[in-house]
Amino acid sequence: MRYLNPKADLTFKKVFGEHPDLVISFLNALLPFETPEDEITEVEYLNPELVPRTPLHKDSIVDVRCKDHIGRQFIVEMQMMWTSAYKQRVLFNASKAYVSQLDKGGDYQLLQPVYSLNLVNDTFSDSETYYHDYRIVEVADTQEVIEGLRFIFIELPKFTPKNYGDKKMQVLWLRYLTEINEKTVEVPEELRENPEINKAVTQLEESAFTEGQLLGYEKFWDIISTEKMHISSAIHDGIEKGLKQGLKQGLKQGLKQGLEQGLEQGLEQGRKEGLKEGLKEGREESIRKMASALKRRNVPMDIIMETTGLTAEEINSLP
Repeated sequence: MRYLNPKADLTFKKVFGEHPDLVISFLNALLPFETPEDEITEVEYLNPELVPRTPLHKDSIVDVRCKDHIGRQFIVEMQMMWTSAYKQRVLFNASKAYVSQLDKGGDYQLLQPVYSLNLVNDTFSDSETYYHDYRIVEVADTQEVIEGLRFIFIELPKFTPKNYGDKKMQVLWLRYLTEINEKTVEVPEELRENPEINKAVTQLEESAFTEGQLLGYEKFWDIISTEKMHISSAIHDGIEKGLKQGLKQGLKQGLKQGLEQGLEQGLEQGRKEGLKEGLKEGREESIRKMASALKRRNVPMDIIMETTGLTAEEINSLP
């Protein structure tokens, strides 16, 4: 039996966008509900395309979007690579889902919370934890919260066996996302024993997909592999450029101070600043180049947006 990777666009949307029982289990396991009464019991799938009210406003697409029986909305996205603009895109999509609940003249009391769950197959923070929970809080007293929007980011590469002290279903679902792939020969017994996880595993069997779907699946991973290569090359070039600039600035600062200690400190500061700036510049330039290449190959806009994290306007402005 050959399995596909659940993190791919095709498989992720099939598992969580077509099976209400699976997305319910997934959301209950990964969202920070405080009591059992807060948990989801049923969902209705919504259009994943967040269409603007007027043609002049921005359109956007998410992987999975649904609501429960009391009207709370849930947006789920699988992001393969981190970009500096991704958090802004998440905020934009969740905010659009929140305000779209009311028609003109509607009562604000009718607004229900929007939860944005983001699985990131990349690292973006210095924190050791893989789970990040964002809310709108009052700075001086974090007990004061403005309800309405809640954002969860999960850094999948940081999830390891040492995290198994967490909630059982959270661990099982994250193991499902991080352990099952094309190289899987035998599915771990702990995953098979759980009905929801076992059902999600069967959805990944290669035999469940058409030949055309499998070709699209392979193309998705080719795009990801190419982009990673471009990013790696750009980061290397950015580091080299940044170090040169940093060393030059550090030398200038050190000479100006006229002291050996000043030179050493200036060089070290220049290296750090140059490395940081070089990494950022190299990564973002690589993403733009990759998006431009995909555009020239007539790859659909939603796939380019999903892969690179760029907006439609940014992609359209590229050559």
